[in-house]
Amino acid sequence: MERNNLYPVFLKTSQLHVLIVGGGNVAEEKLRFLTKSSPDAVVTMVSPWYAEKTLELANKFNVTTITDVYNVGYLDAKHMVVATTDNVEVNVQVYKDCRAQFKLVNVADNPPYCDFYMGGIVTKGNVKIGISTNGKSPTTAKRLRQFFEDVIPEDINKMVQNLNDYRKTIKGDFEEKVDKMNQITSSLVDKKEK
Repeated sequence: MERNNLYPVFLKTSQLHVLIVGGGNVAEEKLRFLTKSSPDAVVTMVSPWYAEKTLELANKFNVTTITDVYNVGYLDAKHMVVATTDNVEVNVQVYKDCRAQFKLVNVADNPPYCDFYMGGIVTKGNVKIGISTNGKSPTTAKRLRQFFEDVIPEDINKMVQNLNDYRKTIKGDFEEKVDKMNQITSSLVDKKEK
């Protein structure tokens, strides 16, 4: 069986600069995905034109829109880049430029040109779960997201906050604190005997 070797990471996009190349429907989808999970993300978009829905969404968040064609200079001071144009050559050039500058890049719907995927995300307060199918089936990630949104209780954030408050009161070294928290949270996964 093939294994998913991707390393999941949660980025502080309010402290990073994200560039989206393109302004059409795919750009709008990627921007919506990003801002739904990280509404304080710092985003710049560059495109010779923008779909009306893309501009409407961009205007609701911390998004700078630049009406221009892509050039390598737009990568300056950017940490992460998403290429969404309908021009394969432009997208591949964005990928090559990013790789040359050691920037993380995602070329929409083109897995060989992706350093990362924008998988399914479930957020309930401070609890966030990332879902990846290794770029194989975004629809499956979507369905898993819907499943977890249904089964994770809305009040889970209260539990997390209570555990955080309790954690601050635990005395001892790091190992003792971890042991105590493991004891307390074990009931979340222990199977009940019948």
